[in-house]
Amino acid sequence: MGITPLQFKQMQARLGNPRRAATPVLERTAPLSAGVQQIILGLDPSLRGTGYGVLRVAKAGPQALAHGTIACPANWARSYCLVKIVQGLRVVLQQHQPGVCVVEGLFYAQNLQTALIMGEARGAALAVVGEAGLEIYELAPRKVKQAIVGFGGAQKIAVAKMVQRMLRLPAPPAPDAADALALALAYAQEQGRYSFQSAKRV
Repeated sequence: MGITPLQFKQMQARLGNPRRAATPVLERTAPLSAGVQQIILGLDPSLRGTGYGVLRVAKAGPQALAHGTIACPANWARSYCLVKIVQGLRVVLQQHQPGVCVVEGLFYAQNLQTALIMGEARGAALAVVGEAGLEIYELAPRKVKQAIVGFGGAQKIAVAKMVQRMLRLPAPPAPDAADALALALAYAQEQGRYSFQSAKRV
């Protein structure tokens, strides 16, 4: 079901989020002025372990505000897991008030059942973020690894260690949280650059 341009503008007015700002391909976002900050939510949705990472990006560089995993036991019904993802993300959104969300791009699972389950988790996560009125972008996993580690086929441990170094964390983040922080970092790096491979709007 589609919506008209007028309906879309009315939705924007109802959401009333003054921080919404798209980043068109081949246009460059103005550099952050001194004292100006942007808060980015990175999100790696999964039914049993949805990773999230919140960064504050300012002139001095990125700072991790929060990161973690919304974990669900293996014996929980899928419906319970989806509710926990929604509730957990609402808390993160309320606490940190991000202005933009970056989510891992879709991948093609060989197992149809796995793909459906992943899609349910992603849908629940995107619904609650969209409910909060955030712009949502996606980045391909290989592109994120290339931006953070310099190699699109990097292993999770390499991503976690590089995220730790870039954000000056005392220890490597848990794998799902590290992926979420890497998404936020990669998006932050995209800002202020001309690129044909800008983050895709969801």
